[in-house]
Amino acid sequence: MNPILSEILEIPTRAADVLQSATEPLPLQVPYLGMGSSYFAPLAFKYMGLPIYPELASDYFYYLAKGAKKPLAVLLSQSGRSSEVLWCRALFDQYVAVSNDTGSALCTASNVSQVVPIRAGAEQYSSSKTYVNTLIALFKGFGLSPAASVERITKSMNRYREQGEQLADAVFSVLTQHRIHGMYITGSGPNIATACEAALILSESTKLNFHGLPMAQYDHGPKETARNSIVIQILAKGPAYERTRRLSELIAGSGGHVLMIEEPDVDENQSILPNIIPFNFMAYYLALKLNIGETFVVGGKVTEAI
Repeated sequence: MNPILSEILEIPTRAADVLQSATEPLPLQVPYLGMGSSYFAPLAFKYMGLPIYPELASDYFYYLAKGAKKPLAVLLSQSGRSSEVLWCRALFDQYVAVSNDTGSALCTASNVSQVVPIRAGAEQYSSSKTYVNTLIALFKGFGLSPAASVERITKSMNRYREQGEQLADAVFSVLTQHRIHGMYITGSGPNIATACEAALILSESTKLNFHGLPMAQYDHGPKETARNSIVIQILAKGPAYERTRRLSELIAGSGGHVLMIEEPDVDENQSILPNIIPFNFMAYYLALKLNIGETFVVGGKVTEAI
């Protein structure tokens, strides 16, 4: 079996591992610092209304720290080796480490107050298991149960695989028939994180530029690029639902190619877990169609900044 597909198919097993593990409460009113997927995961909970402060570790270090040491933060890194996250260790008296590698430099520093293992197992390609397991660990740390969503994922992987392959077919067909100048994935509320994560894994896997952003932000200007673009909208039953549907109609009427992802019977906050799975399959199948051989070419999976 293709090793990329194998990692995606392992998501339910690894999700169950972290769901069944003990998790201590996570702090509120503190920075949550990460890069890539490890930044998007806490961003979802910010838009659920939880009082946490997700920031990009790099820009917190460069611009927000201002040389002042603070009491506590949560630092997230799949590998525990991301440079910018490691830089931030010295900015806090203590920090909570969220990582897949409990023996990493992030998890073994002298000022670590708590380690949250995400239990995603080995992962060599885009952050499929890592992202899902980080979300589950955060759900649990905030006293919220994702059990129903994990059960849904376990039962619905074949359906998500079909959705992902259909999305890949649709996008590939458009790309081969039209000169496309933009590809967007939009979401609202907690699914802003889903849109950003989906764009990240699709860009890594296909070498095409997918742009993830809030639906409302797309509505404020980028919609002018609708003609000859591809827009994948993530729908969830929340305050922005009807606006998203109306925007889809506007984009399609303006010459855009609109696709949608929706789990209609799932609470908006819980939808972030199932909504990301079809995009993992989509990235895999679209990369196959485009004959992309390697996931990481310009850099490695772990970013070690210089």
